[in-house]
Amino acid sequence: MATRGRSARADQDGGEIDLTPMLDVVFIMLIFFIVTAVFIKEPGIDVTRPDTIKRDQVKNQNILVAINSKNEIWIDRKKVDERAIKVVIERIQVDNPLGALVIQADNESNAKAYALVWDAAREAGVTDISLATDPK
Repeated sequence: MATRGRSARADQDGGEIDLTPMLDVVFIMLIFFIVTAVFIKEPGIDVTRPDTIKRDQVKNQNILVAINSKNEIWIDRKKVDERAIKVVIERIQVDNPLGALVIQADNESNAKAYALVWDAAREAGVTDISLATDPK
């Protein structure tokens, strides 16, 4: 009778599947993908970009600046005063010093607002500045 008790216990131990290690692995993978995901920063407004024939893709986009038709400058979903553009760009650039700045200027905006952003970015130390366009 003692052997029957042992074989019954062996059947019980071998018949169960412990899912705890698999759940641990799944949660670790989930955390890994959440932490390493690159989040796209939005400027906060919709802009009608100018059309161009040729476009190059910016690979390391870090700072996204939008200029709307009223020549208002938006960075990180906040309207930025023209005197504070350099400070805001410097603050964002600290996270990724090698990142590029992309300006989304509306068709109706003027060159003055674009030049303000360009000059502030240069003064902040950004060397990779691009203008976002739509394909023609």
